[in-house]
Amino acid sequence: MDTFSTIPVFTAVVELGSFSQASHKLGITKSAVSKRISALEAHLGVKLIQRTTRKLNLTEAGEQYYSYIQKAKVLVNEGEDAISSLQGSPKGHLKVSIPMVFGQRHITPLLGEFLRRYSDIKLSLSLDDRLVDLVEEGVDMVLRIGALSDSTLIARKLSPCRSVVCASPGYLEINGTPETLAELKQHNCLYYSYFRAGMEWVFDGPNGLERIKPEGNIQVNNSEVLKQLMLDDVGIGQMPLFLVESELACGELVPILEQYHLPEHGIYAVYPQKAFMPAKLKVFLDFLEQKLNMKNQSW
Repeated sequence: MDTFSTIPVFTAVVELGSFSQASHKLGITKSAVSKRISALEAHLGVKLIQRTTRKLNLTEAGEQYYSYIQKAKVLVNEGEDAISSLQGSPKGHLKVSIPMVFGQRHITPLLGEFLRRYSDIKLSLSLDDRLVDLVEEGVDMVLRIGALSDSTLIARKLSPCRSVVCASPGYLEINGTPETLAELKQHNCLYYSYFRAGMEWVFDGPNGLERIKPEGNIQVNNSEVLKQLMLDDVGIGQMPLFLVESELACGELVPILEQYHLPEHGIYAVYPQKAFMPAKLKVFLDFLEQKLNMKNQSW
């Protein structure tokens, strides 16, 4: 049996969770997919997939076999990267995940120029604030903003990222302006659920480093929604300058507690460690770093 020709069928069934969807993706009939899987199971002498009328589940043997296939895919990709690096011309499929609002505001306006410059690159862009598992999801690179946890991944800082504590004039008129961190604790502090620096806000002020846990009546996993709540006089937020610079400039939001300094974070490209960096990824990283460094004077 030609096991290698069956592996893409097995992989498609597992990743799509359906024989029908796998057949559509592969351009073969559903019965052909079923026969290939049955033949693979017969060849290996084990059941790989439990099939019911509602869903498919991998058996223990199926999970183990699939994990080895994933490792093999990594090696194949590294082989392609090595060949690509010799060819000199960036090409291939590049999968990237970027935080939602930052991506919409500062990355997507750059993509037209990038794709015109590197027309042989096929870009798959996901705008997502969640913490993406690069290896598990087969992503070439993610952008992360803020503190990074220790990892076997490679992180390249593309730009600094400064933040500000601010509120709307309307909120401050109603509730007063806090002058100290003790007073800040009495206010409605709006919290970004995916804040990578942890559950506390850290300040460097007259008394050195101080931490407070923001207390408020709402947590949000989207920073654009958080900003709108601030504009609607709901509370005080700690926001990256790249998101609120225009509102600060026109006075719709005002900075507070300016005698305290917030830690400077960074905007990082994070990607798996590989023997060869794909040319497609290298040119994308260089392009982003150049463009973001031109924009970050106010960040």
